Amino acid sequence: MICCLNPHCTQPNHATLASVCPTCGSPLEKRLRGRYRPLKLIGRGGFGRTYFALDVDRLNSRCVIKQFAPQTQGTKAFLKAVQLFEQEAMRLHELGEHPQIPTLQAYFEQNKYLYLVQQMIQGRNLSQEIAAQAAYSEGSIRQLLEDLLPVLRFIHDHGVIHRDITPSNIIRRKADQKPVLIDFGVAKQFSEAIRYEQGTRIGTEGYAPIEQLRSGQAYPSSDLYSLGATCLHLLTGRKPEDLYSPLEGRWLWQDYLSKQGRTIHPGLAEVLNCMTKDLVSERYQTVQDVIDDLQRLPKLEGVVPGWISNQSDQSLFVGLAQPPLSGPGKKVGITMPTTALPMVDEPLPPPQEGLVSGADSAISGPQVSGAQVSGSQVSGSQVSGARVSGAMLSGAKVSGAQVFGSEPGWQPVQTLTGHQSWVTAVAFNAQQPVLVSGSLDDTLRIWNWHTGELLHSLKGHTRGVNDVAIDLRGQFCISCGDDATVKVWQLGDGTLRHTLKGHFKDVTAIALGSSNLLASASEDGTLKLWNLLQGSLIKTLTGSAGMLKAVALAETQQRLVSGGLDNTVRLWDLQAGTALKVLSGHTNTVNQVAISGDGRLIASASKDRTVRLWDLAAGTLLHTLQGHTQEVNTVAFFPDSRQLVSGSSDGTLRLWSPDSGKLKETIQAHVNPVHQVAVQAGGKIVASASADKTIKLWQWVG
Repeated sequence: MICCLNPHCTQPNHATLASVCPTCGSPLEKRLRGRYRPLKLIGRGGFGRTYFALDVDRLNSRCVIKQFAPQTQGTKAFLKAVQLFEQEAMRLHELGEHPQIPTLQAYFEQNKYLYLVQQMIQGRNLSQEIAAQAAYSEGSIRQLLEDLLPVLRFIHDHGVIHRDITPSNIIRRKADQKPVLIDFGVAKQFSEAIRYEQGTRIGTEGYAPIEQLRSGQAYPSSDLYSLGATCLHLLTGRKPEDLYSPLEGRWLWQDYLSKQGRTIHPGLAEVLNCMTKDLVSERYQTVQDVIDDLQRLPKLEGVVPGWISNQSDQSLFVGLAQPPLSGPGKKVGITMPTTALPMVDEPLPPPQEGLVSGADSAISGPQVSGAQVSGSQVSGSQVSGARVSGAMLSGAKVSGAQVFGSEPGWQPVQTLTGHQSWVTAVAFNAQQPVLVSGSLDDTLRIWNWHTGELLHSLKGHTRGVNDVAIDLRGQFCISCGDDATVKVWQLGDGTLRHTLKGHFKDVTAIALGSSNLLASASEDGTLKLWNLLQGSLIKTLTGSAGMLKAVALAETQQRLVSGGLDNTVRLWDLQAGTALKVLSGHTNTVNQVAISGDGRLIASASKDRTVRLWDLAAGTLLHTLQGHTQEVNTVAFFPDSRQLVSGSSDGTLRLWSPDSGKLKETIQAHVNPVHQVAVQAGGKIVASASADKTIKLWQWVG
C-alpha cells in the first residue's frame, strides 16, 4: 500500500504497489528522503496535506508527514504561509524534548515541496472527547490543568507562546491518558508575538483573547486565557462563545452549570474566572501563579484524567478538527486550514486507533489585510526561480545577497547552497580557504569558500548537527549534534576518526583549545573535556543549573565559559573543574558565548535580544549591546579583538566595537534567522549560517 503525494490528486489513497498513481498518473514516491513510506492521506488544507507514514529506518515506526503544497501563491499571504510552516518546524525542534509535545523527526525539501515529519500520538483530541461523552467533572478539569500547566510553563520558559490552545489542539494520549499539546504552526517567540504585523489576527475565535483578535498581540497570559476557555468548554459541554454575554460583558458559564444543577468548588471557579479575564492586567501573568492557587484547593479523591469510555475504541486516524469556514470557532488567519480529517476506512498496519498528532495538516496563521488566501491552484509550474523564506520552490539557484553599493562596508561575495534544512553551524579553516557547515539535515559540508565548490559531504550524525569547529592546524573537523555525540573527522579526506559518547542528551556546542583539548556542552546539563587526538574523556564538569547551550575556552587562562537556559554565564576553572563565578544579567536563555583573542573579554548572546560584554578576569559587566529586534543566536570576535559580530533571528548581522559597546554597522543578511557566524583568520571575511538553508560570505570593502 502506498499513497500518491501529488497535492492535486483527487484520490491519493491506493492499495497498490504500482510505480504510478492510478488516479492522476504521477510517479509514486515509495520513500521520502529514502526512509519515510507514505501510506495514507489523513488531512488536507489550502496550503498542504498530512499523511500517515512509516519510518523504515526505525523499524517501521509510525509517523506523520506534513506537506507544504500551496494551491495559491498570493504574495504576502503565500510568504507568510511558508514562514509559518518553517516556524512550526523550528518550534517543534526547540520544544520536542518535552514528553507532552510531539517530537520533530525531520524537516526537508523534496521535489519542490517542503515536508515536516513528526512523532505520531495515538489518542483522541478533547473536541472528540466532549462530542462523544458528557461534560467534564470538576475533578477531570483539575486533573487536566495539573497535567497541562507544566507543559505550558515549559514552552513559556523557552520564550514561546502557543497562541492557539483549543480542545482540538490537545490530544489524550492513549498509552498513558496524558494530554499532549500539538499544532505549533502559529507559536511565536515572545519578542515576535507582541510585535506582529499590523492587522494580523492569530488564534481561534472563542478561545483566543481579545488582544490576539484585535491586534495580533500575545503574552503568556494569552495562553492562560485560551486554556481557561478550553476548560469552560469541557466543563459545560458548550463552546465559549455560547458562555459569554457581550451585552453584560461577563461569562455565564456558572449560570449554565446552575441550570444543570451542578456546582464546583468556589476556589476552582475563581481560578477559571481569573484565567479568562478580558483585560491582560487582570489575568494571571504566569503559569506558576495558576499552579500556586490550584495547590491551595482541597484535594479531590479518585480523580481520573479525562473520560474513560465504556465503549470499544473504533480504529481511526483523525486529524485536528477544523471548525466551519464561517461562523463561531473558525480559524482566523491564513488558510492552510486544519480541515476535519476523514475516518480511516481501509486497514493499516496495527495498531490503527488514535489521533495523529501532526495531522493538523493546515498551517493556521494570520489573515493578511483582512483577505483570505484564495485563487487558482498551482499547476506545478516553477515559481520564477525565487527562494521563498529559504524554501527553493522552483529549484532555481538563489541569487546573491543584498548589495550595499560602493560605499565602504561589508558586501556579499558568495552564497553557498546545498543543505536540505537549516544551516546551524559554520567554521573557517585558519590554514586554507576551507569552510565547514553543519545542518539539521544531519550532514556536514566542506567548501572551498573562494570558489564556492563543495569538497565533501560528511554523513555520520543520525540527528541534526548543532555546532562545528576546526583545529588551529587545519587537520581535524569536530561536530556535535542532537544524537548526543561528538564526532572527530579527518579534514583532508573526510574520514571519521572518533565518535565521542558520554552525554545522554543533545550536544549543543563545542570548543577547541590549542593543545588538543576539546570541550562539549549538552542539554544534559554537563560539560565534558576530551582529548582530541585520543578521543578519550578527561573529565566531566557538573553543577550547571539546567540545560547548556554554549561553551568557549580560554586555554591560556585555564578558564572555560558556558551559558544556557538558566540565563547566566558561568566561568569555570579548567584544572579543578569547578565553577568560579556566575555572571547574571541576561533575562532569557544564553545561546552562545565567545572569548576575545586577547583573552580579556567574554561576549554572550541571548534570547533577551542583547549581547553582553564581560571582563573575563573580574567577571564584571562592561557593556550591554542592544539593537537586535529578535533573539540573538550567535556572536564572534574578530581575530584582533577590536570588533564583534552578532547574528539574530531578525535576519541581521550587527558589527560592534567591544571597547565602546557602540554599533558600527548593520547588515540585512538573511530573511530567516541567522544561527551562527564565523570570522575568517584574516578578519576580512564573515560567514553567516541561516535557517534559509544557505551560508553567506561577507567581505569588507573600503
